Amino acid sequence: MQLYVIKFITLMLGAILLYGCSCFNKKENLTSMSLLPKVENHFEPKIIWSYSSGLGHGNIYPIVQFAWQDNRIFITDHKGTIKAIDVNSGKELWSTNLFVKKGFFSQNDLTNLSGGLAATASRLYVASELAKVYSLDAKNGTIIWETDIIGEGLSRPVISNNIVVIHTNNGILQGLNEKNGLVKWTVSLDVPLLKLRGASTPAIAYGAAIIGSDNGSISAVMINKGHLIWQRNISPINSSVETSHINTVKTTPIIINGVIYTLTHDNNFSAIDLYSGQIIWSREIGPLTNFLIENNRIYVMDKNDYITALNVENGKTLWCQKALLNRKLTPPTMYRDYIITGDAEGYLYWLHNKDGQFISKKKLNSTGLISTSIVAGNKLIIQARNGNIYAINA
Repeated sequence: MQLYVIKFITLMLGAILLYGCSCFNKKENLTSMSLLPKVENHFEPKIIWSYSSGLGHGNIYPIVQFAWQDNRIFITDHKGTIKAIDVNSGKELWSTNLFVKKGFFSQNDLTNLSGGLAATASRLYVASELAKVYSLDAKNGTIIWETDIIGEGLSRPVISNNIVVIHTNNGILQGLNEKNGLVKWTVSLDVPLLKLRGASTPAIAYGAAIIGSDNGSISAVMINKGHLIWQRNISPINSSVETSHINTVKTTPIIINGVIYTLTHDNNFSAIDLYSGQIIWSREIGPLTNFLIENNRIYVMDKNDYITALNVENGKTLWCQKALLNRKLTPPTMYRDYIITGDAEGYLYWLHNKDGQFISKKKLNSTGLISTSIVAGNKLIIQARNGNIYAINA
């Protein structure tokens, strides 16, 4: 009898501890980095090639932006250098510098490319903090046109229906002619007095640009005309003092099966009907930094570097991986059936998407991994802090 009672109490305590172990505990203030997790590799990832880009290293903006199209990887850094690399060999194909000279004694001789690249079969598009958008020939890097826009170009351009859509830091959405860069339309989104610097990249669906704005709303804009279809506030200001509540929507929405998924700065994750703008479900889940959606699951990463899988239909937690606490992870990427992320010590991790368990681990670079990785065909591309770029296969 005594043994039975002990077993029962043990089971109850275990259940209580498991129930109380939340991935989204707002009271947690964990600052120390976790020890390197022990991983029994199910396979050995292979480095196909590495390329010393010369970009990012020693810069206060070290992250290189990637784009991929037709067996070519395009990279750019904050200073204005754009390069094309062969995806199979890692050899440089061409290099262009959009460097802008402001003055003989200027300390700010930069083009300030920070929004990211967009690539089509024949052209590249990139926006500048100096309020310009550039179009380049994807084959050789020559500039085809450049256009002045109304504000800082901090988001990645998006191309649809022969229009280049760009979201500026001051809450302006502009549509440019893809061929010549002429401004076709301009839409002004509400901007609060206090906002976080940055601008989300629009998502495209059914001829509409879906965009998060600094007033906590999601808007749908018709691309061919620049008309506002609907606007939905998903993060209302709850105080008359504007500085007490920043409710910016900075992440790029993801659209799947007519549902918009988005994240606000004040920790709300929402699912919104694409056609009406009505909120399907919303969940306050703590400070998140990145998310992706694949195979009817939402994978989120929070400020503690916890990785959590949510049910796409209702936002309920499916699993949580806490073993990478504060390892300064790169944004998650889905590669085959695995969630890929790198850390500040240069390790790359493979987690199974079904349960979050570690499948493999590989040390790439002692300076650390920092960029959002991209999948280019059957290769995973990622950047180290020293500017080296790696192509991985597994």
